Amino acid sequence: MPFTSRSDAQDGIQIAVSSEGALHYAIPCRPESLPPVSPHALSLAWDAARAAAAAEAWGPHRTLVFRDGPVLVLADADAACWAEAVDRAVGLESLSGLALCLRLLALVELLARARWMSGLFAIAADGIELHPALLSAAATEALDAAARFDESGMKRLLSNRIAGAGEAAAETTSG
Repeated sequence: MPFTSRSDAQDGIQIAVSSEGALHYAIPCRPESLPPVSPHALSLAWDAARAAAAAEAWGPHRTLVFRDGPVLVLADADAACWAEAVDRAVGLESLSGLALCLRLLALVELLARARWMSGLFAIAADGIELHPALLSAAATEALDAAARFDESGMKRLLSNRIAGAGEAAAETTSG
């Protein structure tokens, strides 16, 4: 399978395109080293990904090869679609764009496996509404070596943020 390089790579990310159209990213760091993103950017990426899925903009398969780390293959149609949405919105040729994409995918994966998070999002006819504390935590909490969120770390972080917000609201109403 021959590859051709793309010339728009940034942050040391090398991108190659196979003859079948699959994208191969050589990333100069590990998933744990990817930068945080803003909660607003993560919310916009969530909306863009939902719109892309509704439009059936599936996108190509992507292989992410991290230096001294894992190889992640985004071949699942949904993951490829969401990655394509982030690529179109902000680009995956930079570490910040890649971080946004992987945080989005990690959040979806965590929501699917962590039943305790059911109170942090609401499903409605027009989509899913995410609690601001959840968006903030997913935007800033480090990914693990497999580009996922540590469930116990997220639970601890969210418990602290929600408890802190509740205490602040109680002080405001009693003061």
